[in-house]
Amino acid sequence: MIVEFKNFIKRGDVVTIAVGLVMALYFTKIVDAIVDGVITPIVGAIADKADYSTIGFGIGSARISIGLVIEAAINFVLVAFILFLIIKAYMSMKANDDVVDGSAGPTEVELLTEIRDQLRSR
Repeated sequence: MIVEFKNFIKRGDVVTIAVGLVMALYFTKIVDAIVDGVITPIVGAIADKADYSTIGFGIGSARISIGLVIEAAINFVLVAFILFLIIKAYMSMKANDDVVDGSAGPTEVELLTEIRDQLRSR
């Protein structure tokens, strides 16, 4: 079982996932800072409240906080948009690297034709 665990850890996917998770943890701090420092004051000014997490209403002794839902929705949209931009930039960079490196190479048919021609010339 220990050998299987070592083999599992040695796989590149585990390391890649771990790095991605660590980056995501710190990425949330950036998004939280944007929401707390920029978005919250803007929405608070529009709602005429200093802190929009207090936006809501009461039903009996319960408090329904619409502001918390707004904050969660804003966080989600910001994270999704920023990730979209990162993935788009990565894919563009990867496509440019493939063109520059010429890694597209010959097609399978071209390779087979070249092999056939070399075999005929023998």
